[in-house]
Amino acid sequence: MAQPRVVTIHYTLTNNQGEELDSSRGEGREPLAYLEGAQNIIGGLESALTEKNPGDQVKVSVDPAEGYGEINEELVQPVPRTAFEGVDTIEPGMQFQAQTPGGPQVVRVVEVSEETVTIDANHPLAGETLHFDVEVIEARDATDEEKEHGHAH
Repeated sequence: MAQPRVVTIHYTLTNNQGEELDSSRGEGREPLAYLEGAQNIIGGLESALTEKNPGDQVKVSVDPAEGYGEINEELVQPVPRTAFEGVDTIEPGMQFQAQTPGGPQVVRVVEVSEETVTIDANHPLAGETLHFDVEVIEARDATDEEKEHGHAH
């Protein structure tokens, strides 16, 4: 197996409508460094960047299955408003961290009534085809410490 690399990229992420969702480009922004094979970035993007080198520019579209998954309707559910004890104002779009059997989970409020709050635990980009415009800035062998820790330093 090849030596894992730390790859540093600049990227711009857009949706199907061409709206910019995220970018590492611009004032005060830093390129993104990730450790290959450590699942630091979504699989579809990492696959497209395998064996790319500094200076390479890549445009890649990532389907939901290779990105943040399809929308799982079971992750959209009403909970009693009492679950938000101590929170005076609850509005659609707000995010909260819920404690689940699998650990902490970020949930978004999608609907509020007097008795219930409907939450969505899907990733905000679930179900979306993601379009990346990427420039590889640097690629180097990972250090032993990076391989041990599972991320770039």
